[in-house]
Amino acid sequence: MGGMARRKASRTAPAAPRTSPAACPCGNPAPYAEHCGKLHAGGLAARAEDLMRARYSAFVVGDEAYLRRSWHPGTCPPVIGLDGGTRWEGLEIEASERGTAFHQDGTVTFRARYREGGAPGALHERSRFSRVGGEWVYVDGDFLD
Repeated sequence: MGGMARRKASRTAPAAPRTSPAACPCGNPAPYAEHCGKLHAGGLAARAEDLMRARYSAFVVGDEAYLRRSWHPGTCPPVIGLDGGTRWEGLEIEASERGTAFHQDGTVTFRARYREGGAPGALHERSRFSRVGGEWVYVDGDFLD
């Protein structure tokens, strides 16, 4: 889910981590601490879609360290533009292909809604994931809108 960072590439100052929410921002009914929070604390994603959800939640809570750990070392930018002025409002997974324990790569197509300066927006991306050392990482993505 690097598209969110690429959308803000001109911003260079990382935002301070925000308070952890009770509900998981990715839309899973489990509490944050029992879902994406586990991955942010060092757990491993079982599927590419799980990593996608955790990366979205990392943008919501401002966890730059997790975003770096979960980004392919060959494509991770020097600056991840977390913008405190962007309020992420929801994630919709449209499709998930491959990306299971039986695969070495996968794609996840998603739409992430946000509000910036009072104006609504959406990021629509097909993200590519691969395994590095047995762990899922975000490689890159294509914007769809």
